[in-house]
Amino acid sequence: MATARPEAAAPSAPDAGAPGERERARGSLVRRLAVPLLALLVLCVPPWWTLFASGAEWPLPVFLAGTVVLAAWLVSFPFLMVAGHGPRRSDRAARVADTSLGVVWVLFTWSVLGGLVNLVLTGFDIGGADRARTVAVAVAAVSAGLLAWGHYEAMRVPRVKRLDVHLPRLGAGLDGTRVVVLADTHYGPIDRAKWSARVTEAVNALDADVVVHAGDIADGTPSQRLEQSAPLGTVRSRLAKVYVTGNHEYSGEAQGWLDRMAELGWEPLHNRHVVVERGGDTLVLAGVDDVTAESSGLAGHRANLLGALAGTDPGQPVLLVAHQPKFVPQAAAAGIDLQVSGHTHGGQIWPFNFLVRIDQPVVSGLSRHGERTQLYTSRGTGFWGPPFRVFAPSEITLLTLRPGNGPASV
Repeated sequence: MATARPEAAAPSAPDAGAPGERERARGSLVRRLAVPLLALLVLCVPPWWTLFASGAEWPLPVFLAGTVVLAAWLVSFPFLMVAGHGPRRSDRAARVADTSLGVVWVLFTWSVLGGLVNLVLTGFDIGGADRARTVAVAVAAVSAGLLAWGHYEAMRVPRVKRLDVHLPRLGAGLDGTRVVVLADTHYGPIDRAKWSARVTEAVNALDADVVVHAGDIADGTPSQRLEQSAPLGTVRSRLAKVYVTGNHEYSGEAQGWLDRMAELGWEPLHNRHVVVERGGDTLVLAGVDDVTAESSGLAGHRANLLGALAGTDPGQPVLLVAHQPKFVPQAAAAGIDLQVSGHTHGGQIWPFNFLVRIDQPVVSGLSRHGERTQLYTSRGTGFWGPPFRVFAPSEITLLTLRPGNGPASV
């Protein structure tokens, strides 16, 4: 009987560790929740302080109303995001979440700036007793004006940005080749089927030789965004229409979007290339999957430049389509002539462009990398999430290819 006790106790050893495992799991969950909640709190505090609590001495109902509205957003926003962008994909919840996030971001930015102005004015004893209230009203007015203007900028048909790009290896027969670039259309919770049709009309008016879609076509699946993407089937080009996946496709059926674009008459450059000819000279149009493709776990999806260039003539000029600008080191190492990218949106809502610069080598425009490679980064045709563009206008880009080493001209 005495020897039976240790043997009976042995099976309980794993159970002894179970509470520790549960505690570690709970701790990990708390940390994962704490970071976004802390970020939301940081976004809410400056608007609350500058607009309501910094000495403006609003009547009590105004103070309480402002506090309740910000607190209600802080509590409800995570649930709206999960409902809108999680497995349920409720477009209504996504619209509310995205729009409110844009509003709070603009209020946060200008409340911080307003708070700094208030401190400076206080230091110089300027403004008297009404100083805080004047700053609060100014912040609210500037934010409201920027949000109205930013919404108009997001929803309008993008203006055309025209640029000559000189490629030394380009043959004379390809001089003047017109490449129209779309990127980041982000068809999503706000139905923009009519906008999509107007964008298509603007593209067709440019009489392109090549049309490129540089990824992030939509937020959602092809079946969800069927009507919004349909106008892309009417895009016209003389030589080719090519498309690559962006990071957002990998949360909404990337292979389905490749199939959908093929159905609409585009060439999906899924780590492959096509060769176009004009005036007796040739140009390689190559494309790679987004850099996030491999981590998606989708079989056969990863950014594979060697595969995209397999079988090409090393002497031919290459235009590479890669969604993110940060793919350019690989492009430069391979001697690519021109990489076309999107992804950054030019920051979309100032001053987010400074944060984008931490992750990407370029936010917008034409840049040079290494001895041969140039990179054009589009600010994007649509918008992601918040339906606002502040100091980062959308664009449809017309790149006119020129041989030789001449400077680029806007």
